[in-house]
Amino acid sequence: MSSLPPRIALITGAAQGIGLEIALRLADDGYDVAVNDLGIKAEALQEVVSQIQAKGRRSMAAVADVSVEDDVRDMVNQVVDGLGGLDVMVANAGIVIVNPMVETTAQEWDQIMSVNLRGVMLNYKYAAQQMIKQRRGGRIIG
Repeated sequence: MSSLPPRIALITGAAQGIGLEIALRLADDGYDVAVNDLGIKAEALQEVVSQIQAKGRRSMAAVADVSVEDDVRDMVNQVVDGLGGLDVMVANAGIVIVNPMVETTAQEWDQIMSVNLRGVMLNYKYAAQQMIKQRRGGRIIG
């Protein structure tokens, strides 16, 4: 039996697509995996949790909007409380609005920047704070 703590990953935007595949791969590689997405995707997140648990790994859903600072802080804390730490953060959540630039509204642009830039920064910030607190390093990927 290993005395090393379990490796714990948090993947944002993990209800589908690339985030889902990253979460499953990390579970295959021996990580316990927390998966995040918006509340409207909670059912899909629970399915991902079930798939990870079927691989023999611990998993949990952490519903949050990555563009909202309080949500991101609470999400990281929830994962730490639920799984015991954080070793890998994959800031995968992102959105795209397919419009010609001349038809894109300022509100649409702000939404894209809020999720794709601010969200990544917030994930990096709170993951890094936790990893520093743990004093065992970690990986932040985005």
